[in-house]
Amino acid sequence: MNAEQPIRVLLVDDQTLVRQGIRSLLTLAAQVEVVAEAADCIEALAAIEETRPDVVLLDLRMPRLDGAGTLKALAERDFRPPVLVLTTFDDDEAVLDVLRAGARGFLLKDVTLDELVHAIETLARGGRLVQPAVTAALLQRLADRPAARNEHPAAQALTTREVEILELMAGGFANREIARALHLAEGTVKNHVSSILLKLGARDRTRAVLRGLELGLFRGGAR
Repeated sequence: MNAEQPIRVLLVDDQTLVRQGIRSLLTLAAQVEVVAEAADCIEALAAIEETRPDVVLLDLRMPRLDGAGTLKALAERDFRPPVLVLTTFDDDEAVLDVLRAGARGFLLKDVTLDELVHAIETLARGGRLVQPAVTAALLQRLADRPAARNEHPAAQALTTREVEILELMAGGFANREIARALHLAEGTVKNHVSSILLKLGARDRTRAVLRGLELGLFRGGAR
């Protein structure tokens, strides 16, 4: 994507006032352009085909088809823009569903404009971002349901360094940012990430973070 062109965003929320509020905020960010809105996920799928946005902002609870259903439908299409889910976070199972279904980012609706724009930019660059408050809440809820950790085959133990990197992954940090934070070469971080995915039996970074949450690997909560 050309860095000089604004990031083209599709807003999907069934509440008109919420959509208008988010759109009004995003007009303050020169690097973002809202190209379309949708009131439900059926409209969203049509709008995605028509406008080809760079990033989709998707509400979790929607009429006709929920957020996870939309992601699953999108996964079957040739054009699949990165999806940033925005929610009030009142259903941890639904959160897990959309992350497993392929959401590239997850934020609570009480984030600041700067945080929202940063998340949009991260996804537009091909990255992932799950708000630390979300991962921390999931950690607590999953800790209250230890039986859920037995749903997957046993994972190999991570080293202390790998746990540190997994915590930063949960905070939405890219490899380069992790390398700077831990004073490591970026190639070393990439190798650690590959090892983490292999040991946790995860196909991507989001699933690795979810697996880490389920296994209680984060020390004192996700960052």
